[in-house]
Amino acid sequence: MDFTFTEEQQAAAEAARAVFSGVVPDAVPSPALTAGAVADDIDRALWARLATADLLSLVLGPEHGGAGLDPVALCLVLRESAKVLARVPLLETGAVAAAVRRFGGSECASRLLPRVGRGEAVLTAATGGRTGHDPAELAVTARRAPGDAAWLLDGVQTAVPWAQCADLIAVPAHAEDGRAVIALVPRIRDGLSLAGQISTNGELLAEVRLDGVRIDDGDVIGTAGSWDWLRDLLTTGTCALALGLGERVLSMTSEYTGKREQFGFPIATFQAVAVQAADRYIDLRAMEATLWQAAWRLGAPAGRNGSVGGPLPVSGDVAVAKIWASEGVRRVVQTAQHLHGGFGADTDYALHRYHAWAKHLELSLGPAAAHEEALGELLAAHPLG
Repeated sequence: MDFTFTEEQQAAAEAARAVFSGVVPDAVPSPALTAGAVADDIDRALWARLATADLLSLVLGPEHGGAGLDPVALCLVLRESAKVLARVPLLETGAVAAAVRRFGGSECASRLLPRVGRGEAVLTAATGGRTGHDPAELAVTARRAPGDAAWLLDGVQTAVPWAQCADLIAVPAHAEDGRAVIALVPRIRDGLSLAGQISTNGELLAEVRLDGVRIDDGDVIGTAGSWDWLRDLLTTGTCALALGLGERVLSMTSEYTGKREQFGFPIATFQAVAVQAADRYIDLRAMEATLWQAAWRLGAPAGRNGSVGGPLPVSGDVAVAKIWASEGVRRVVQTAQHLHGGFGADTDYALHRYHAWAKHLELSLGPAAAHEEALGELLAAHPLG
């Protein structure tokens, strides 16, 4: 693969850096000092700036006012957002919008996607299943309503990010014929209820219960492979967030160890400190390489059948990226805490916030062990010899 970014992708990253340059990680109370959620809503002012900069329409087609870019561009923007712990559902909205563009009907796309690009519609996705450990598409059933073309949804999804702030929730479900579908469910709908939950990083999550929720046929995506592709894009986007967070944390560590002195010398000059920092740099470069491989294959037209980019389906590359992201970001923040000493635990300093977000990202959409198991199954099913 070619790691060179296109001019359009580089422009998206530069625009993101400009928008996020004014964002500070401690704009909300510290999760370490807050009994409940750190805030009741997303950063609406930032969301509006992202819309003005056309960063919410990156993955939308030109016919819907978008730039028509691929998952690589989305991941470049997500990487920048994580460096400042941006409190916006950029991943979820971008991924669901991309799935609607790729798999949804033209009427649904025309009705929804222009609103997404203007910042008028906030989207999220339910990926946790009933318990957080079972496949999300098995936690909800989708059956045809008697006498018409609508669908009825029943089930529970846990730990849905930004659900209280979203206009639509993309809910995976299994239909009566066994296939996975994606239902675009309005947050306010008869039969749908939300129960508040709180993430490791102090942000609001929700348990979403659906009891006979009625959805029009045009708001259900039943194309084969659509849920797998959306789940893989969400996972890859999570890897991009982990990379951006890890890069910022390593930068903070470099700045601190370059100024902190012991025995008259900056501790960055001590071999034990330098070796640990170098190991974490290697982690980040591995995270980066595996991220771009997965993102590139997700955007390839034939990426899901293994004919582009390698002998395994794209889910194999996504699993490798998530293994590196989960373990790499954990090692980066742990080393940062160690090298900062007691200063790293000071709630007046931002590092503890990054640590909390890193733990959330590490476990989001499955920890490393779950993806190692998935990768093993893929290798068994697709021998490389």
